[in-house]
Amino acid sequence: MFEETAIKKEITENTTNKKMFIESYGCAMNFADSEIVLSILSENGYSQSAGESDADVIFINTCSVRDNAEQKIRNRLIQLKNNKKHKPDLVVGILGCMAERLKTKLLEEENLVDIVAGPDSYRDLPNLLKNVGGGNKSINVILSLEETYAEISPVRINSNGVNAFVSIMRGCDNMCSFCVVPFTRGRERSRDVKSILTEIKQLSKNGYKEVTLLGQNVDSYLWFGGGPKKDFESLSEIEKQNSVNFARLLELVAQVDEKMRIRFSTSHPKDITDEVLYTIKKYPNITNYIHLPAQSGSSRILEVMNRNYSREWYLQKIARIKEIIPDCGISCDIISGFCTETEFDHNETLSLMEKCEFDFSYMYNYSERPGTLAERKMKDDVAIEDKKRRLTEIISLQNKISKNKNKNREGKVYRVLIEGASKRNKEEYMGRSDQNIVVIFNKLNYQPGDYVDVLIERSTTTSLIGKIIAKAEKP
Repeated sequence: MFEETAIKKEITENTTNKKMFIESYGCAMNFADSEIVLSILSENGYSQSAGESDADVIFINTCSVRDNAEQKIRNRLIQLKNNKKHKPDLVVGILGCMAERLKTKLLEEENLVDIVAGPDSYRDLPNLLKNVGGGNKSINVILSLEETYAEISPVRINSNGVNAFVSIMRGCDNMCSFCVVPFTRGRERSRDVKSILTEIKQLSKNGYKEVTLLGQNVDSYLWFGGGPKKDFESLSEIEKQNSVNFARLLELVAQVDEKMRIRFSTSHPKDITDEVLYTIKKYPNITNYIHLPAQSGSSRILEVMNRNYSREWYLQKIARIKEIIPDCGISCDIISGFCTETEFDHNETLSLMEKCEFDFSYMYNYSERPGTLAERKMKDDVAIEDKKRRLTEIISLQNKISKNKNKNREGKVYRVLIEGASKRNKEEYMGRSDQNIVVIFNKLNYQPGDYVDVLIERSTTTSLIGKIIAKAEKP
């Protein structure tokens, strides 16, 4: 789920004529957070600038999941620091996970930024902005046990008007030994169900046709009448009756608008339940697609990763998904070369991929992250040459599986939500199937936001190509 994107958004302060520009890198949660930031600042007099060159304030919303992501951001900050030579009053701020991880280092040791704000401190941005200038710098990296930005309505800028992200929870309590997220985003807490439904109802009213519910681990979502609480078993019987788990939330969201597609990400294999699967099966507008990171196919490595499931358990979960939802699309995250990984462990991963036949995967070399259990207690002992070779083999196998699966989809008809013009050919549209596969097709007289049935005529490793044969009214 850590696909890297760069989303550029801008805002201006009406009263002082200040202008702000924001870039976001990393996962979909950062995209959603940038919309929260824009909402907070617009309420404090900011609006859109013409572009980066006009900006008085530039924010970089960051990712710390892999080292190469941080290096790209660091290079961008160095570039912005050089820009300040020609524009001394330019304010540069860093937001998100990298800000939380490095804290004062970027202010003091490297002097790259003027503002550092962690993921839970965005409400404080107006004050942080007021305090910079004249050599002064501002920082707020306090993690919260309660902050969910529940009542803030995100500003949808640079949106296609079709798809939107909706954050349902923040933080993570799964202490996977390789992962920095619990340290950069804090403890897990769920957002008020009423605020989620209010946001989705407004999106429906505004014509959006698809929402993706976001969380580091959506399946552990839990809200009860008295507020957020993590452990369902500790609730009283009355609280349990009034509680909303992820399956119930999915159902409530699906009932808002039967013409709105519902997606979600990310699921943790140990937490996704049959109740969730049967809810997906029950509602046609909940897409038949689950992103279920395995990370490794070796039970030994999974234990070292502290994933709390085995290879056999994961395979049983995949089998259960396919039993309840036979046409479900399934994608995966895979890490190559984690600490102590042997050739046997690597081959177990390849074997798992062959058995599961993922539609696609996000595949990476292991990148040691400072502060994690792996960094503190384990040795990054797999040679980089082996990491790269193993990753190449993983990618090659996934490409083979994806190509074969897409080939088998030729001649079939898929319902697709039109999202916009194809990146490669503006004369064609693109959208995604129920299983989250990219579909390219002829435009005809249809518009983004329309549902169409597409006959698949040919395919590639990553997409399906076809022609529209009918218009549909709903998913």
